[in-house]
Amino acid sequence: MSDQVETVDLLGEPYFAQTLPLLDDEEGEVVATLVSRRCGQQTSRAVLHLHGFADYFFQTPAAEFWVSQGYDFYALDLRKHGRSIRPHQTPNFVTDLAAYFEEIDEAVRLVRERDGHDHLVLSAHSTGGLVAALWAHERRPRLAGMVLNSPWLDLNAGLLERTVGTRLLDRVGARRPYLVVPRTVSGLYAQSLHHDHRGEWDFDLAWKPLESWPVYAGWLRAVRRGHAAIHRGVDVGAPVLVLTSAQSSSPTVWDESITGHDIVLDVAQIRRWAPQLGAQVSLVSLAGGVHDVTLSAAPVRVAAFREVARWLAAYVDQ
Repeated sequence: MSDQVETVDLLGEPYFAQTLPLLDDEEGEVVATLVSRRCGQQTSRAVLHLHGFADYFFQTPAAEFWVSQGYDFYALDLRKHGRSIRPHQTPNFVTDLAAYFEEIDEAVRLVRERDGHDHLVLSAHSTGGLVAALWAHERRPRLAGMVLNSPWLDLNAGLLERTVGTRLLDRVGARRPYLVVPRTVSGLYAQSLHHDHRGEWDFDLAWKPLESWPVYAGWLRAVRRGHAAIHRGVDVGAPVLVLTSAQSSSPTVWDESITGHDIVLDVAQIRRWAPQLGAQVSLVSLAGGVHDVTLSAAPVRVAAFREVARWLAAYVDQ
């Protein structure tokens, strides 16, 4: 796989991006996009970030934090997400989470072999946290650490959907992968973030829609199989820090709790399954945090990054 030229990213300098060509899939051409923000000094330390579902990298406060810690920052827009979506593709769709391993492998190769980093932390949010854990367990990549921001470790649904429903989905998803799974999305979470609605962040609503993307049976089957692997237990081979909001809720109309709760995932589920990620897992709950804790209100963001810095000093940067 040939290295591609870096160009100035849509975020503007000092962010740069390069397209990573991947093997074609059943829909045709596939690419991923590696975004970088160098720290401005020679360093052997780097962090690679993976986004969640219906998401892409735009969380510059996180990048700036890592740069302040002396890390070169990299983020992947995975296949069929954000910068990597192509017109012929079904956005955000795969039938096996291991499909993402190809672009993670290539990004890690570039970070390590091309750019000379031998101290690598993997950062990930939501579905990206699930993928990151599965990848690290499979690849054994000599990570220095892993920071998971509200990782998706179980289905935020009732017992029947998590048991009987999942067994049914496993059969249906194999036969009809593009079948849309009915669900109701209020759009309140994205509204709470976007500056044209009730938030402070600027992101492309064509890539991160207010009402998310459709969920397909084949994709959800892949996610549930990933959840099952986590529940059996994996080992990412490095210290893990898991950040969550202190509370979850499920509002259907706007109220102020939306700006201080995780309204996407159940934080109790995350705390339950986080110890299955490896031998050394630290948990931090942040009062007032939202699903992506790095997009929470400024005081919560500061607290989150302070906790990451403390964890790095204690377990990683030694």
